[in-house]
Amino acid sequence: MSQKPPPKQFTKYAISGTKHTILVSSAKGGVGKSTVAVNLAFALQNLGLKIGLLDADVYGPSLPKLLNLKEKPKSEDGKLIIPSEKFGLQCMSMGLLIDEKTPMMWRGPMVISAIKTMTQKVLWKERDVIIIDMPPGTGDTQLTFTQEIKVDGAVIVSTPQDLALLDVKRGIQMFKKMSVKILGLIDNMSYFKGDDNKIYKIFGEGGVEKTAKEYNKVFLGKLPLNMELRKSADYGEPLTYKKPNHEVSKLFEEIAKKIKQSFH
Repeated sequence: MSQKPPPKQFTKYAISGTKHTILVSSAKGGVGKSTVAVNLAFALQNLGLKIGLLDADVYGPSLPKLLNLKEKPKSEDGKLIIPSEKFGLQCMSMGLLIDEKTPMMWRGPMVISAIKTMTQKVLWKERDVIIIDMPPGTGDTQLTFTQEIKVDGAVIVSTPQDLALLDVKRGIQMFKKMSVKILGLIDNMSYFKGDDNKIYKIFGEGGVEKTAKEYNKVFLGKLPLNMELRKSADYGEPLTYKKPNHEVSKLFEEIAKKIKQSFH
């Protein structure tokens, strides 16, 4: 009886100039993952870490808007790219290299090439952590990162409703197959606190925490629907940077502390 061939082994490389690589993923669009990734980056910076932020969503880059970044990255030799800087963060996004109104109508190989450029040809400098804002789904970008890049862990962001959690479970299985450690799950838009100080569970309750327990993963915490968080994203001044003592910023801080502990 013939034996199955051994699984293909991939040579993984670390992103030069960085110590730890963390993927922020959702597997589902529209759950606020990019806003979480950016505010989590500043929450980690507030803990004394030097942070890089890579927007890996080639088709729908959001980092330029979230940080009000308009200046294109520079290159001294025409080969290596110097990342943009904002509020102490080093940043890179395809949205910084093209006009914001230009649609990215690329096939898979071009996306993979763009990801390799942003991970191999960017001069990240002395970063303790690089946060990768992943696109939705489980496609080419996810495979490139999990097969070829040394990743220290993934954080999964979801909203509480069942539809979002279906994709979260697919994401958990993907990371398991690719031997990527899941640092934990975040329940985003978990609740809304009204002017009457009452808590409204708009998208349901407890689904993310239940999923974390089901798959034996860490539950990192809950983040609310919040007007100031939304406004800060629209203005390009992340809440955890602009108002680190805001009640929502403090929730990000608690999540950041748990992630920082995972490095030791």
